[in-house]
Amino acid sequence: MLALSSRTSRRVSGSARAGLGVLLAILGCRSSWGAQQSTPGQQSSAGGQATIQKSTEPAATQRIPRQQALTTAAVDGVLREAVPGSESRPVASAQLTLRHLESGQVVRAASSVEGVFRVLLLSPGHYEFRVDAEGYAPLVIPDLPLNANEVTTLEISLVSTSSAEFRSRLPRLPELGPAISPARGPSLGNYRELRHRLDSDPKYIAELAPEYLPPVADIYNVVPNRWALNQPDYRRYPQKGEYPYTKPHWYDPFNRNRFKGDEPIWPELLGQQIFLNITASSETFFDGRRVPSPSGVSAAEPGSSGFFGRGEQAFFDQTLRFSFDLFHGDASFKPVDWRIRITPELSLNDLDVRELGIVSPNVRAGTNRFDDHLGFQEAFVEVKLHDLSDNYDFISARAGIQQFNGDFRGFLFVDEQPGLRIFGNWSNDRVEYNATYFQMLEKNTNSGLNTFNRRHQQVVLANAYIQDFFFSGYTAEFVGAWNKDDPSVHYDDNGFLVRPEPVGNVISQGPGGGPLAHGIRVGYFGWLGSGHIHRINLTHAFYQAVGEDNFNPIAGRPVTVNAQMAAVELSYDRDWIRYRVSTFYTSGDANPRDGRARGFDAIDDLPNFAGGIFSFWNREDIRLLGSGVQLTTDGSLIPSLRSSKEEGQANFVNPGIFIANLGADFDITPKLKGFANFNYLRFDRTEALEYILFESSIRHSIGEDFGIGVTYRPPLTENIVLAAGASALQPGAGFKDIYTSRTLFSLFGSMKFTF
Repeated sequence: MLALSSRTSRRVSGSARAGLGVLLAILGCRSSWGAQQSTPGQQSSAGGQATIQKSTEPAATQRIPRQQALTTAAVDGVLREAVPGSESRPVASAQLTLRHLESGQVVRAASSVEGVFRVLLLSPGHYEFRVDAEGYAPLVIPDLPLNANEVTTLEISLVSTSSAEFRSRLPRLPELGPAISPARGPSLGNYRELRHRLDSDPKYIAELAPEYLPPVADIYNVVPNRWALNQPDYRRYPQKGEYPYTKPHWYDPFNRNRFKGDEPIWPELLGQQIFLNITASSETFFDGRRVPSPSGVSAAEPGSSGFFGRGEQAFFDQTLRFSFDLFHGDASFKPVDWRIRITPELSLNDLDVRELGIVSPNVRAGTNRFDDHLGFQEAFVEVKLHDLSDNYDFISARAGIQQFNGDFRGFLFVDEQPGLRIFGNWSNDRVEYNATYFQMLEKNTNSGLNTFNRRHQQVVLANAYIQDFFFSGYTAEFVGAWNKDDPSVHYDDNGFLVRPEPVGNVISQGPGGGPLAHGIRVGYFGWLGSGHIHRINLTHAFYQAVGEDNFNPIAGRPVTVNAQMAAVELSYDRDWIRYRVSTFYTSGDANPRDGRARGFDAIDDLPNFAGGIFSFWNREDIRLLGSGVQLTTDGSLIPSLRSSKEEGQANFVNPGIFIANLGADFDITPKLKGFANFNYLRFDRTEALEYILFESSIRHSIGEDFGIGVTYRPPLTENIVLAAGASALQPGAGFKDIYTSRTLFSLFGSMKFTF
């Protein structure tokens, strides 16, 4: 590390001083340098700088014990254009010339796109250092001493030929002497000079050929287990508090901990590259709500109507999740070589309602249900297949039960399912990609966790993220997916029929005499984006769904699918508030009995959009009374008319929806965040609802959705997160045509603790 002295240069611009920290950060990264090699023992690489004024920092005087001194020198630095009153700009593709004043030997190089240069293996001595760049005045250092075993770092500011400073110097060209050609312009600019030992800089040692290095035994002192080195006792202040040297404890996740991946788990037996990260989390969730509830022939509570019963419900869920992550690597940003992860999750949940026939189709089950379930949400093996570049571009494979989200906001597919995933990045992480295949498992009805029963559904999905696609700060995503959901008969854990949906025609006879049932063969093509244009944050999505449904129960016949989804969100940050405006649209089916299905439906969505969990429409499921299906399912914005989002099948004969959203996020304190949300909801088409409910006319307005909420993190980490919210749906004309005008509401709270 270079330490800056208090001495300053005789003439150093403000931008040069400000850029020094950036230079050190750039030189600390592994990059690809375009280099030209001259004679043996001399090598140049991209970039060059020179300057008229300088300040010299002395080299370190203390050497590493038993280390031999290197006999070559090096020079590096960064080129910038000094722009008064604004941020300096790097100068790319500048030509650098170093001429040894005694031997006359010449070394040439060029600066990189960031204006950085580096030249290794130079013979010690005095050099003339010259920088020539198109559009800039040349800069010459007549005598630059380069010492053995020393790196000379130069930060150079060039003067543009269009600047006032350059034009003011043109009449004085004869005064500059014969070394400066009038055609080339005067030598102008500034530079700052720093020096440090070459043999103490790891990035240079790593690039030198073996013949230029002393034997390894003369450089390093071998430590059998560097992780076992004890930290010193250190107390700068007598008061209690946080200190830089803290002894580890197995129960402390914030300091060095062998069970949190901070040091190898078995350094003595299997080397120093195998780590174990154990994560345990507990989440407690409560939701009190009023939703439309069927009461059957008679109501359980006196005074409730015969069809619309008492809709108040209370749901409680306690989950315990444990994750065991064993991996081989160096516990840094470098992709791991291999990984084994197992994550079991236990759910204890209770539902209390006020009407019969909700917790079970058997009315003798009463109005309360308690359930528990243990599922494996992750159980996979991962291996890195190949490194694609020196900058950690890679390709890896993962097989087993794993988490996956198909897009930015969870519009299409979010689940934890067994499958095979090929993933990685490319072009210095500018491009990230996934290719996945999932063989779906059945879900537990009341917890949503995996069971051990195989479902007859397969999903193939591939996507690619491209950073800075149209402009800096914008990331584009392209998605292709295929959903193959075969016909099957399935009752959920409470005894309700969910496949095929108990609505319309459940099964029919095909042309060949065999039965026809609800089976899906649908492909999705999507273009999504997320980023910012100056201070405006942008998120957008578009999906096209095409394919076929073997036998749609609402249409009563096979149908071809042609449906669309679109969403866009704009937000603006001002001080501690983010203002949001967004729209969400899915196409609806105008003729439920023809052979074309126009209503869009996802595979298994979980959108964080239009208010997310603070939206009543998004969080709660609303049954379409008297039909056996739901108008909308919990965790979805789409009125898909399917029996269940996780256990049912996609249905493309549905009304579709249009949502207009306004909202704001408030960073009240670093620990406390507030949310406010408003949605106006409207059906795109109502013909499918009219057909199912035998209604002559259902209007389009669903209503207004209001929501507020807070999240609180007592420590500034995600180890403890408290959240609470309230939302309400004020029915519109169309919702009143289906249900009643009574306001629906929801109050929820959650506590999550993570070790």
